Amino acid sequence: MDRRRVARPQGRRPQDLPVRLHRRPRPALAARGVPEQIYVDNGSAFVDAWLLRACAKLGVKLVHSTPGRPQGRGKIERWFRTVRAQFLVEVTGEANHAGRHHVADLLELNRLLGAWVEQVYHHQIHSETGQAPLARWSAGGPVALPTPTALAEAFLWEERRMVTKTATVSLHGNLYQVEPTLAGRKVELVFDPFDLTTIEVRHHGTPMGLAIPHRIGRHAHPKARPEPAPATPPPPATGVDYLQLLEAAHHHQLATQINYAALADSNLDSNLDSNVDLDDDHPHPPPNLAADRHDPPSGNHDHDGDHDGQVDGRGAGQIQLEVPGQLTLTPDRDPDQELR
Repeated sequence: MDRRRVARPQGRRPQDLPVRLHRRPRPALAARGVPEQIYVDNGSAFVDAWLLRACAKLGVKLVHSTPGRPQGRGKIERWFRTVRAQFLVEVTGEANHAGRHHVADLLELNRLLGAWVEQVYHHQIHSETGQAPLARWSAGGPVALPTPTALAEAFLWEERRMVTKTATVSLHGNLYQVEPTLAGRKVELVFDPFDLTTIEVRHHGTPMGLAIPHRIGRHAHPKARPEPAPATPPPPATGVDYLQLLEAAHHHQLATQINYAALADSNLDSNLDSNVDLDDDHPHPPPNLAADRHDPPSGNHDHDGDHDGQVDGRGAGQIQLEVPGQLTLTPDRDPDQELR
C-alpha cells in the first residue's frame, strides 16, 4: 500500500530544512503520526546530523535515493508537477497581476500551500490508485502518535564537548559552568538551536543537569536564522492626492493674510513725499512727525515772525513749525515771567 502521497509541505529552502525541522513537521507528525521510513534524495539538508538524530529518536528509517538515478524519485517529481499546475498558477510575486493572488513573503506562501494541500490535494481522487491520498492513508489503520515530550526531544540538537579543568565548556563562543565532577570528561550538550541560554548536559546519555551560562555572546546557533518578519502591506489607495490638497490649502491661507510690513512701508513713503499743513481741518499732527519740547529761548523774546518757515505764537500749548514736516511743541509760559 502506497501511503507516501500524503503531503507535508515544509515551505523552506533545503539548506534551511534541518534548522526548521523542530517547527515545520511537528504539527503534521502530531496529527498524522510517525511514518516507518522517509525516502529522500542526497541533498545536504537530508544528510545533516540533526535530521539523522531526529529520525533515530522517533524510530524512523531514513532512506536516500541512489545518486544518478532520477527514476527512483519519480513519485515526488510527479507531485511537484501537480503543485506547479494547480497551485503555483494561482499565485504571483508581482503586484497588480489580474487573476492571481499576490504573495508578499515566504510565510504567506507556506500558509497558502498548506491550505491547498488540506482542502484540495488530499481529497482529489488519484488517477492511479483510484483513492484520495488522505483516504488511502487513513485506510491503513491507526498510526501511532508521538508524545509531545518525544517530539521535543527528537528535534533538539546535540554536540559533544570536553570539560576543562575548571569545569567549564564552550559552545559557539558561549561559556558555561558544569558539574565539577565532569572535569576532564567528554559530555553531550543538548539544546534548542534557537535558544543557547538553556543547555542540558549529559554523560553517556545520563542527564547531568543544566549548564549554567557564564558568558553569553550568541543566543542562537549560527545556522538558526530567525524567521523573517512578515512584510507590512502598503495601505490601499484612497484616490485623494493628500499633498496637493495641502499645497492648495497653503496657497489659500497665504492669499487671505495681510502683509502689515508692506503696508507700513507704503504709508511711510507717502507721508515723506507730502508737505504737512496744520489748519482747522487737521487738528492732530500726522503720526510720522516727531514732537519735541523746547526750553524757552533766552535773551530777546521778541518774535516778529520775520524768520522764513517759522511760525511763533504765545500761550500754553503753542506749536512752532520750524521745518516742513517737523513739529515742535513749545512749553507753557508764565505771563508774569514774560513781563519781567
